[in-house]
Amino acid sequence: MGTLSLSDFKEVRIPAPWGHISGRWYGNLTERPILAIHGWLDNLGTFERLIPLLPDYIGVLCIDLPGHGRSSRLQPGMHYSIHDYVFIIPLVMKEYSWTKVSLMGHSLGGIISFFYTSLAPNTVDMVISLDILLPRPIADISTALPDLAQSMEKHLVEEDRQKEGHLHEPPSYTLTQLTKVLAKGSSNSVTPQFAKHLLVRQVAKSKLYPEKFYFSRDGRVKFYHSMVVEPGLADEMARRIQKKPYMILKGLQSSHVGAHCDTPISILRENNPHFEYYEVEGGTHHLHLHAAEECARYIVPFIRHHRPPTLTSWSLTGKEQQLSSTEKRRVQERFFERSKNKRSKL
Repeated sequence: MGTLSLSDFKEVRIPAPWGHISGRWYGNLTERPILAIHGWLDNLGTFERLIPLLPDYIGVLCIDLPGHGRSSRLQPGMHYSIHDYVFIIPLVMKEYSWTKVSLMGHSLGGIISFFYTSLAPNTVDMVISLDILLPRPIADISTALPDLAQSMEKHLVEEDRQKEGHLHEPPSYTLTQLTKVLAKGSSNSVTPQFAKHLLVRQVAKSKLYPEKFYFSRDGRVKFYHSMVVEPGLADEMARRIQKKPYMILKGLQSSHVGAHCDTPISILRENNPHFEYYEVEGGTHHLHLHAAEECARYIVPFIRHHRPPTLTSWSLTGKEQQLSSTEKRRVQERFFERSKNKRSKL
């Protein structure tokens, strides 16, 4: 068995009431993949350094959240909310007729995975959470309401700007400048070296300045509604997950998995032989970009244990292994299209 290839993927468009969810399905198309969900302001490119290190017998479906990457934006007058993002998971499951889902999420994607798993634990068979579990608590209660009011005002300003989009283009930059802007916006968690993995799906060419580009994601996602999870609620959410296979990887240089996660992690770990927690050396918040190899050292055995190859897997020894890569791809494409045609007739 080998590892996945970044060049072996199928572009997918999952219908949604507001448009579509854009994604890339890497590797095996004949079996249920791992659903990978990126973090806030990122896109599916965030997994590009990790994908080639994962086993090739199981596919990985990476998606762009609404308003991010190449997925549709919400209609004017709507706002982005962590509560609504949770519904993306059952939407994808319904599209492909899955009764179970395997989740891998970074940052916001990891929070979404935790929320969904606590709400529908019987539909989840595995969770890999990259440098996150819960939203950070409010640091200063005295500034919470003024900050929320300011966020609301900025959201309205951005919406007005989009209504007059033919008159006002977002700030534009050269590609070199964009890498620095992205690094600064992520508190250098995404360094210029790795910015290229994210920029491909979130910039558009300026109509005013031919040599420049601007961020094409929906500017309103910067002001999405998060959720304050009270300690008691967080504990109960963790209890509902029970003994599900759950892995948390924390970047040693990151503070996102802090003291507010201690009790929920203890509950997840309690009497659960399938819970794993590791701290990754050299890892910032985007540890899967900076320390992809180190992350894979923990993730690959976890996947092999909880989603082992099945007898029908296309990468097992047998007749299919004798097929050329092109022939093998055609077999998967036919299976994928037949499955989709069946769903459309339901």
